Amino acid sequence: MTNLDRLKLETKGINLDQSELTIYLQENDLQPFDEYNPQSATNKKNIYRSALSILESIANNPSTMKNYKDDDLSVSDFHDNLMNRIDQLEVKIRSMKTDEQIKNESNFFMFFNS
Repeated sequence: MTNLDRLKLETKGINLDQSELTIYLQENDLQPFDEYNPQSATNKKNIYRSALSILESIANNPSTMKNYKDDDLSVSDFHDNLMNRIDQLEVKIRSMKTDEQIKNESNFFMFFNS
């Protein structure tokens, strides 16, 4: 699976051109056709950052913020749900560590300080 495929999994239901997805990945330090490494914390974090960028772009599009009514289904809560998902991703990304942070992490701390 490539980074592009993994981003498509994370953003199911959002239809963007491959060229647009490629730009989002490159802006977050990923090459679209490189192999996705699920063991890499940095790679995973950058995929989530790319997905967040896509959602923020959608949120900045005024035409998606209208109230829609389709049969008996109201989609007026689209913006609220989108903003909730953006907030969830931001919290998740802030709490994730990179490969470098995991590597430099120690399992002990100084209990006494003089």
